[in-house]
Amino acid sequence: MRADVTSAYRLSAGHDASPVKLVIILYEQLIKDLRRASEAMARNDVEGRSREIDHALIVLARLQGTLDEVKGADVSRNLNRFYTLLRASLMAASVRHSPEMLNKQIKNLVQLREAWVEVEHVEARRVEADRLRIANTRDNTASHHPDAEQAPGALPTGDPSQARSVHWSG
Repeated sequence: MRADVTSAYRLSAGHDASPVKLVIILYEQLIKDLRRASEAMARNDVEGRSREIDHALIVLARLQGTLDEVKGADVSRNLNRFYTLLRASLMAASVRHSPEMLNKQIKNLVQLREAWVEVEHVEARRVEADRLRIANTRDNTASHHPDAEQAPGALPTGDPSQARSVHWSG
């Protein structure tokens, strides 16, 4: 039952998630898969190890498939190389029955996940700053308008020469 709840949560979270958040979710899934594979290796559970590594490879393919080397330039190329090496390492760990190899890759993935979390935070701060700038621009435009505090339909008051120089912005 717990797996169903987790899947439902992740599915609903994914619908409103930014592309960066989706990458983070994929990293989290990949890390979980590899931890479970490592635990299965420790229990000599060949079927469990295979299932978890197979799922990790599917998630890895999804991550690799999202790379855009035109827009992402060096970052995308470097991630592509990393994902290719990771795939080879997962296959070798499975064949050699090496939880140590998996744990090394888990550490690498945790570091990359943290980098993506930082990207998400920077992106969120930028979006919030843009939102505040737009809100402040609207507030400033309204408060500097000569008729801002008058009732709708009222004629401007004050110095008539100033009223003639008012520029309407729409």
